[in-house]
Amino acid sequence: MKWFIITTVFFSILFISNSIYNYIFRSVSEVNLNQKNEVYPDSFYDLSALSIDGKDIGFKSFKGKKVLIVNVASECGYTDQYDDLQYLHRKYSNRLVILGFPSNNFGKQEPGSNIKILDFCKSNFGVEFQMFEKIEVIGEKTHPVYKWLSSSNLNGWNDKSPKWNFYKYLVDQNGNLSKVLASSINPRDPIITDFIESD
Repeated sequence: MKWFIITTVFFSILFISNSIYNYIFRSVSEVNLNQKNEVYPDSFYDLSALSIDGKDIGFKSFKGKKVLIVNVASECGYTDQYDDLQYLHRKYSNRLVILGFPSNNFGKQEPGSNIKILDFCKSNFGVEFQMFEKIEVIGEKTHPVYKWLSSSNLNGWNDKSPKWNFYKYLVDQNGNLSKVLASSINPRDPIITDFIESD
């Protein structure tokens, strides 16, 4: 009886742990037009942010292109995804814009200054896609871009904020939030490339 109880408790803990892992690292959310909120979303193109070198960039300049937004970090287990993001940038620059937002929110894995972050990205991965200044992507000081991405009252359907570094949001060519992807989903995954290549 004792071993039965111990075994039951062990597998219960294992199941719960696996469920939490899948929620954080493997989850994928997509817009379901049948479940979309009635509240008309604020326009993605009204947003703006400061680039990593201090220039104000209005998102209206991205009209007509698909957008991949990702919160990045230099000391994360997923940092090598910079290489994959750069691959997408070079292959699909005619139809895709990648926006990288450094953040120190998770594991304090982006401790450097904007200058150090930019130098790290360029020297290690040859990053050419648009990088922005370091921001907060969760919490009370969440940047307006991430408030829009993680509030259904603003984007029309999604309330998921990032769960870790390299969490991904895909916005279509009309400024609609289309997919929310977990950190472990590689930028070269068909979920992303099929989205980019679709009409």
